[in-house]
Amino acid sequence: MTIGGIISAIVVGLIIGALGRLIVPGRQRIPIWLTILIGIAAAFIGSAIARGVGYANTPGFDWLEFFTQLGLAAVGVGLVSGSFGRRGINR
Repeated sequence: MTIGGIISAIVVGLIIGALGRLIVPGRQRIPIWLTILIGIAAAFIGSAIARGVGYANTPGFDWLEFFTQLGLAAVGVGLVSGSFGRRGINR
């Protein structure tokens, strides 16, 4: 992965984290910085999955890669939100 790829994954991760938070129903009791980190991780992992399966480089916008990343972000936000809420940490 090139530097440009890493920077774009971080930028996409910011957006993916916010969208993943919107997908998860209910209130998420996690800070926004944690949502952003989950989005960045989902962007990297989603890109790796897309590369591994073979649909990372398609002509135009990579919708399959995007939805893979978005799904991972939603799952990540849901899991982290559930564990944060149980511990009683609200901020």
